[in-house]
Amino acid sequence: MKDFKGKVAVITGAASGLGKEFAKTGATLGMKLILADVQQDALDNCLSELRAQGADAVGLKTDVSSGEDMQALADLVCREYGTVNLLFNNAGVTSSGFVWEHTQQDWAWVINVNLYGVINGIRIFTPLMIKESSRNPDYHGHIINTASMAGLLTAPSQGIYNVSKHAVVALSEALYHDLEIVTDKIHCSVLCPSYVRTNIADSSRNRPDNLINHTDLTLSQQVARDSVADSVGAGDVSAAEVSETTFQAIRNEDFYIFPSKGSLARVKRRMEDILAQKNPADWFQNAPAISARRQRLLEAFGQNSR
Repeated sequence: MKDFKGKVAVITGAASGLGKEFAKTGATLGMKLILADVQQDALDNCLSELRAQGADAVGLKTDVSSGEDMQALADLVCREYGTVNLLFNNAGVTSSGFVWEHTQQDWAWVINVNLYGVINGIRIFTPLMIKESSRNPDYHGHIINTASMAGLLTAPSQGIYNVSKHAVVALSEALYHDLEIVTDKIHCSVLCPSYVRTNIADSSRNRPDNLINHTDLTLSQQVARDSVADSVGAGDVSAAEVSETTFQAIRNEDFYIFPSKGSLARVKRRMEDILAQKNPADWFQNAPAISARRQRLLEAFGQNSR
């Protein structure tokens, strides 16, 4: 897709972080915006900011893990604009700690948002896009699924997040191959940033009541959570830079989007180890900046076990 003016973009997780930057970029390019987020006040503020700048934007409070909510979002799109050109399956949350320490509620929350949110977007919106591509010879569409470098790597104490994002990468690759069979008018990408300066470390603010734990975090979960917050705060790329990279990838019809290319060396080493059938490499080896995290986790786990 080369020309964005007048095209329609649907963005989940649109009220903050990457989603908000996608919306701002789309508005600058003259796109019509449909914004979805589970946090109503943040969504209202985002819409007000964009409209004050002249953007054509509507919004709907949406829980992406709910098929009913996502269908309501699609119905809004059809009523307001009749079509969608860009679909950003972007909403995401995170939870940290050793994999055996996570509760059933932890797994349900992270998988429901990070994976089922993308599944629902693909399941509900792709047929609409394919139908429009058959009807309109000038139609162009693109689906962008937000994964993470955690979809290609397996950092310790991030297992629950890694699992969800690996699934998004696999789902996106499957979507790419399936779309190739049926149309050349709809493309897709998987976005895999590393640490980006957003508020994802505070995603528990939107955790649904029925999936809240009623026990305190373990010490190792607290250490892992704080380490993630520190890494996000020190991220080497901004959400605005990720948005710029993503829109350029859409123009180029690139599938893999890596805003943080410095992480690719770790991906290369992991893939080489897999092909050589080596055991997973020590995550902290030759990484003095994060090696202290291992000691903190060990100390915290030792105190958990007393």
